[in-house]
Amino acid sequence: MNTLKIGQKAPEFSLLDSKQKNHALSDYRGQWLILFFYPKDNTPGCTIEACQFRDDYADILAINTVILGINTDNSESHSRFINKQHLPFPLLSDETGEICKQYGSLFKLGPIKFSKRHSFIIDPQGNIAKIYRKVKPVKHSQQIIADLKVLQNK
Repeated sequence: MNTLKIGQKAPEFSLLDSKQKNHALSDYRGQWLILFFYPKDNTPGCTIEACQFRDDYADILAINTVILGINTDNSESHSRFINKQHLPFPLLSDETGEICKQYGSLFKLGPIKFSKRHSFIIDPQGNIAKIYRKVKPVKHSQQIIADLKVLQNK
């Protein structure tokens, strides 16, 4: 398992969203970025977490921050989840689990790969500014917003 540390460069990625649009970490240089890894689309905890980010999306945009969700589900699953929950941000597919692994967020259950519920704040230079390894879906987005405000004022 990769043990990332605050201050180090975030691992680069290039993944497709539900509309087959490619997103690379380097696309977001110059912006604050929330990366949230979550186990599975349309499951109770993941739905709560994603909907909390949805409900707080205007607050996230207000602090000039972008948000991306990542897990091992495919684009079609992401599309259904986005449409059902009216999510305004992209969900990226890491079907091989390689990016989840680079971020220390891969969990295997036999041959099945899932993402652990981890989040990262990436600063405008592409460095890891904050790591959340023990995420509780309820109020997580509010915690991230509060932490972002502190980090942005340093």
